[in-house]
Amino acid sequence: MAIKGAAPPVVVITELKLSFTLELVLQAVDRLAACDEVWLAVRASARGRGRERDRRVKKLCRLLGIGLLGIARNGLVEIIAEPGPWRPRRDSAWRSQLVSEHRRRQGDPTSGGSARAPIMTAYRQQALVCAAALVEGPRRTRDIRLIAPDASKILLHNVYGWFTRVERGVYALSDDGKAALIRWPPVQPLA
Repeated sequence: MAIKGAAPPVVVITELKLSFTLELVLQAVDRLAACDEVWLAVRASARGRGRERDRRVKKLCRLLGIGLLGIARNGLVEIIAEPGPWRPRRDSAWRSQLVSEHRRRQGDPTSGGSARAPIMTAYRQQALVCAAALVEGPRRTRDIRLIAPDASKILLHNVYGWFTRVERGVYALSDDGKAALIRWPPVQPLA
């Protein structure tokens, strides 16, 4: 702990550890209420590739208003993140992608906690609608577009390999498409 200045004093607390850990961050959070500045000091990795160099660690420290120091073996101290109020910049493109994806989905088809199963996206839902429309036999793209707005792109690009082109603008369901309809429950039309 250090006190800087006479009136009013600035109280600075530094937590020193050999490595950056969750316990170190929790100690710093506990100290935030009692002082003006909290700094974390950790031993810097020899090659500069340690956890203290991770951009997410810097972002976490800045978000919490905690400073981060890296201390080299030769005693050199480097400021990695300064304490102070910080708010990340909004990524409007990423945000609009998330909102768009959420709005295009039907229900909540992905069960939580599943690790090695494919995620049910809005695109996959529309592809399943297209596959369900082709169960009875080949159909024209314009007919399927009535129930799946992106049917033209989905059938043309055939990302999952579920469709076969019979002729221009006419598609049929492949064996992979039939297997996909068995694997996932029937999807209601999006229209």
